[in-house]
Amino acid sequence: MSETRMMYFAEDDVLHLAISDEPEAASVEVSPNITVELNDRGEVIGLEILEASHFIRDSIMESVQAKVLRMSELQLA
Repeated sequence: MSETRMMYFAEDDVLHLAISDEPEAASVEVSPNITVELNDRGEVIGLEILEASHFIRDSIMESVQAKVLRMSELQLA
């Protein structure tokens, strides 16, 4: 296994995370715009996120909103 590398392709708004230099034998779309890359043993060797800027923005906003909601609920209790 090699060092994990993250590459962002701004022109296409694609984020690629490689956790191995092994060749890709298959890939599985786990949700819209997110694909997991597998080696020949079915192990995860990479991850590709299309429309990455939207995905990251939305993920951060969901996390922040959940924390704010929990804080509000605690203050009301």
